[in-house]
Amino acid sequence: MNQPPVAASPPLDALLPIDMARKAEEIGVAKVRMPAAKAFTLAALAGAFIALGANLSTVAVTGAAGVLPYGVTRLLAGATFSLGLILVVVGGAELFTGNNLMVMAWANGKVRSGEVLRSWLLVYAGNFFGALALAGLVLLSEQYLMAESKLGLTALTIAEAKCRLAPLQAVALGVLCNLLVCLAVWLCYSARSVTDKVLAIVPPITAFVAGGFEHSVANMYFLPLALGIKHFAGPSFWQAIAKSPADFSNLTWPQALVGNLLPVTIGNLLGGAVLVGLVYWSIYLRQPATGR
Repeated sequence: MNQPPVAASPPLDALLPIDMARKAEEIGVAKVRMPAAKAFTLAALAGAFIALGANLSTVAVTGAAGVLPYGVTRLLAGATFSLGLILVVVGGAELFTGNNLMVMAWANGKVRSGEVLRSWLLVYAGNFFGALALAGLVLLSEQYLMAESKLGLTALTIAEAKCRLAPLQAVALGVLCNLLVCLAVWLCYSARSVTDKVLAIVPPITAFVAGGFEHSVANMYFLPLALGIKHFAGPSFWQAIAKSPADFSNLTWPQALVGNLLPVTIGNLLGGAVLVGLVYWSIYLRQPATGR
């Protein structure tokens, strides 16, 4: 009898950078042309996934001050926060910061400027919805009362520090953050397995969190959660942490949205779209000019 042909095993070697660039271009075209309802839903999932990573990071560092060295605490915060991007990449979701790599398809003329901007705005809105919904659930759960209310104090302290940033500082921290986030996504384009993707994600994400850099979608969770605690926590919470709402005077909605989210988003765009997307496009995909 004739034996059926044996299927060839998929290659195990990671993709080379030139193939990663072509893959990034193809993915960018597909993302831009995704139906709006599907893109928004996947973006809401991504916002919730990043919020889950942020929540885990907050839990992990609560109580670490004065017990662990600063650098170790920051590494712990970063390693646990990596959960968010792992869920996005492996589970499948649309994240504004990672989608900045769409510029590689745009720069090659495969998609129009209006299509890219529409996709970014839609995904950004979906990310905000998902992160805000997760923050609301965490607030309703009263998780902030755990560890003798120290968990709530950690959330307030994180958000207060973010709201104290000067605009230029917030832009710069946003650039540095999405440089690393987009490099993590870029490295995932080389992956052949889930294990490859996880190993590609953890070091860059740990580095951005440990460095204190600013991620717009993570801040869509950190800031509303802390604002909710500030406005709705009862007297027993404030007594437990020996603080009052007045001690977090920089934590306001205008400062959160205009003072932090706006400049951080600008920085994320510059770091991801320009320093990663356009740089790799110019190296691997840009067609050389032809003389007459």
